[in-house]
Amino acid sequence: MYALFVVLNEIDYMEDILSGFVENKISGATILDSQGMGSAIANSSNEDIPLFGKFRMLIGDSHPYSKTIFTVLEDEVMVDKAVEVVRETLADVEDNGAGFMFTVPVGKVYPIN
Repeated sequence: MYALFVVLNEIDYMEDILSGFVENKISGATILDSQGMGSAIANSSNEDIPLFGKFRMLIGDSHPYSKTIFTVLEDEVMVDKAVEVVRETLADVEDNGAGFMFTVPVGKVYPIN
């Protein structure tokens, strides 16, 4: 089993990704509101550290918030399907910072009834 995490900066594509998951029999995803470290630093009020001010100018408001989607998948075949859904959905996005994905092996899953 694998946990797939999708950190999605282009949040307008989230529903399309979830629809693609459902079409590929991928269910049970969880969505969290998230914010990257760079955005948190850029939007902080800490004016005492000169680096933060320069970083704030560099990053601006390009992606202040994101969504993190995660799901547990049975095998690598399902991981490949989920990754393909995300890649196809974001294929026409020109922004290099649209997001990223990674997997983590899962030892056991315990449903709570």
